[in-house]
Amino acid sequence: MPANRLSMRKIKEVLRLTWACHQSQRQVARQCSLSRPCVRNYLRRADEAGLSWPLPADLDDSRLERLLFPPVPKPMPAERTVPDWTTVFTDMKQKNVTKFLLWQEYRGLHPTGYNYSWFCDHYRRWLGKRDLSMRQNHRAGEKLFIDYAGHTIPVINRHTGEITEAQIFVAVMGA
Repeated sequence: MPANRLSMRKIKEVLRLTWACHQSQRQVARQCSLSRPCVRNYLRRADEAGLSWPLPADLDDSRLERLLFPPVPKPMPAERTVPDWTTVFTDMKQKNVTKFLLWQEYRGLHPTGYNYSWFCDHYRRWLGKRDLSMRQNHRAGEKLFIDYAGHTIPVINRHTGEITEAQIFVAVMGA
């Protein structure tokens, strides 16, 4: 978090002690109860603003503040292409396809595209807007839902060293 700015009165005192009294930054820092980098920062800002001692008579505090702390220009946002979420949705149904893989393909096509966190957040929002639902009415324990999870996994027989492929079986009783 950035530190609070000094009052314009204190900044003017730093400038006066440095330029009119020809004191070192260390002496000015000690007299004004500031750190040396803080004094150096305000002197640098004054140099960049083209100020010198004595300050112009018509220079009030608000104008001095605008000279020392000019507004930072906001960078123009680059044109970024938004992914086609319908295509992403259909691609996600394929085996071994992840959001990260689809994002990498998107960034390959659009190098100035959005970051992964933005991609995931907006995809999740798009999914939420789809309003999909499927009501299933059945009595508890009446149905068994079965599926096989992912790829086959190798199972090694300890005695023979033979490798057998096995599938992970998943079953859930409907409630």
